[in-house]
Amino acid sequence: MDGNGRWAAQRHLPRLAGHKAGVAALRRVVEAAVDEHIEYLSVYAFSTENWGRPREEVEGLMRLFWETIRSDLEKLHRDGVRLRHLGRLQDLPPAIQRAVQESVELTRYNNRIHLSVCFNYGGRAELVDAVRRIIAAGLPPEAITEEVISSYLYTHDLPDPDLVVRTAGEMRVSNFLIWQSAYSEYYSTPTLWPDFGREDLRAALESYRQRQRRFGRLTASPSGR
Repeated sequence: MDGNGRWAAQRHLPRLAGHKAGVAALRRVVEAAVDEHIEYLSVYAFSTENWGRPREEVEGLMRLFWETIRSDLEKLHRDGVRLRHLGRLQDLPPAIQRAVQESVELTRYNNRIHLSVCFNYGGRAELVDAVRRIIAAGLPPEAITEEVISSYLYTHDLPDPDLVVRTAGEMRVSNFLIWQSAYSEYYSTPTLWPDFGREDLRAALESYRQRQRRFGRLTASPSGR
């Protein structure tokens, strides 16, 4: 969800105002995703590298994340949204850890849409954590397969993403679901995240539907989801 800071700068506002506008965009996109019958939506909210930003911004993002969980949880639950957290929960402030755990537990049996929030997430960190768990489990080298590695990732019970959307014209992977997105389709739009909405999502989906997904094979597998 890129472009919050640039959106704020264009309006001579503090960066946190851009992040707040980004939360409003997320609400729009979740509603639009439900209407488009998307079953799984993952959003990159805070990376393991974002701790390197100015302290004031990091603290503001933490407050915003906590406040958003508290203000939106009941509505998300009523709307049938199942919330998931992907990332290193143990490194977050205790109040946020509890809020995340409560939201995950409350919405555990919802199935209208699965919303995974990647907060304190990094693709490389996820692989490191997976390797540590595999070693701790005592698996011998010959037992390690792609399927085994996938089963130790944060996303072990989620499907791999079909489509990765980059806003604000960004063209890099940015350490996001790097194992899972090996064969994902990518779509980049110049729209800044706070301005992203229903029509932008539809444009991304329409682009996806035009792709032919071969997964390394010669026979095309037409996109239909």
